[in-house]
Amino acid sequence: MKKVIGILLLSFIVSASNAQILKEVYKKVTGGGDKNSTNGLSTEEVVSGLKEALTLGAEKSASQLSNMDGFFKNAAIKILLPDEAKKVVETVSRVPGGQKLVDDAILSMNRAAEDAAKSAAPIFVNAIKNMSFADAWNILRGGDSAATKYLREQTTKPLTEAFKPVIEKSLEKVNATQHWNTVFSTYNKFSFKKINPDLSGYVTDKALEGIFYQLALEEQKIRKDPVAQTSNLLKKVFGVN
Repeated sequence: MKKVIGILLLSFIVSASNAQILKEVYKKVTGGGDKNSTNGLSTEEVVSGLKEALTLGAEKSASQLSNMDGFFKNAAIKILLPDEAKKVVETVSRVPGGQKLVDDAILSMNRAAEDAAKSAAPIFVNAIKNMSFADAWNILRGGDSAATKYLREQTTKPLTEAFKPVIEKSLEKVNATQHWNTVFSTYNKFSFKKINPDLSGYVTDKALEGIFYQLALEEQKIRKDPVAQTSNLLKKVFGVN
């Protein structure tokens, strides 16, 4: 029974063809409806195990991205100049010292995102703690990214509010705004079409994209990698004998 529970819960997905299996697993997990049954795990244990797994994943994601080069040396989420700035890069790069200006601006944006990522974990943990049984069970029955989708819905606003001032301060600290303004001021000298995007807003949006991308990767590990079971509760809920 425990093996079946472990495989299904770690997968975080139950297809339509497995609906009947889910019902049987639910009965086993709840001990046939008895929360105190010694023959199966209680629903409270299942939800607690899920919350603990998500908390570990969220904290790990935030920790990885807040390290130096967490964004800058991760090709999947490295923040580059926006698409509308491609022409800017091409033009400025041809100016003496222009490529260094572009490189400095890109490095500064990624450093700002790394600074902001430090504030993500508490926000994720708060959302996970407030997760209802219904939310948890929907995640268990959901698709591959059900947990990430839930956290995106619950945390995008507070993350944005927390990230933007940190990013603004970080950009100022490393003179990113200066780099950015220099890049576009240089470009604007050679173009009739002036560009003046919101740097902090752009970096905030890209930082959020990056952290949810990393969180989705951690969700995949939770679903597929039993090695991530680092506590007795996780072993009990997700363990495979």
